[in-house]
Amino acid sequence: MAKYFDVHPDNPQKRSIGQVVDILREDGLIAYPTDSCFALGAQLGNKEGMERIRSIRHLDDRHHFTLVCQNFAQLGQFVIINNAVFRAIKASTPGSYTFILPATKEVPRRLLHPKKKTVGVRIPNHVVVQSLLAELGEPMLSSTLLLPGEEEPMTQGWQIKDELDHVLDAVIDSGDCGTEPTTVVDFSGPEPEVVRYGAGDPSRFE
Repeated sequence: MAKYFDVHPDNPQKRSIGQVVDILREDGLIAYPTDSCFALGAQLGNKEGMERIRSIRHLDDRHHFTLVCQNFAQLGQFVIINNAVFRAIKASTPGSYTFILPATKEVPRRLLHPKKKTVGVRIPNHVVVQSLLAELGEPMLSSTLLLPGEEEPMTQGWQIKDELDHVLDAVIDSGDCGTEPTTVVDFSGPEPEVVRYGAGDPSRFE
């Protein structure tokens, strides 16, 4: 059964955040709100957590997992960014964007796109997520909580707890969450390419 945490959206309770991070460190899988929609999260080194996300979402090995980072300094440890890309991403973070970039050796090989050796990264503009990341001290492996056959992610914490109780270890609820996933921009080619239109304004990358 998943533990249910009702967390204040503006002043997250330290005790609750600490308990969720303990679950992550014990190789747990969580559902949590972001500035776009609910997502699934696990600790970076949690191999079983990655497979559990694949199972829940029916993902193949070409799916880009996302490293949710607390800040730009952390993001820069895990992806390779040139100056032009740095400026473009810096101007759009924190926010509802995921950026696909070549990974550094800090990223476990199993998380990389098998051919391109890329990974998704993002810095969310969400108080609860930032509190989680600050306590965890490293990026969180993440994927949008979009179930197979559904067109939109679930928006209510209680609904997620109800439907996914048997496959999750914790659900964080901090009020209403959006239905639009992040806008995904692929910077691994010669020009930026918007590969998913979502909550972030894509016009600055087109």
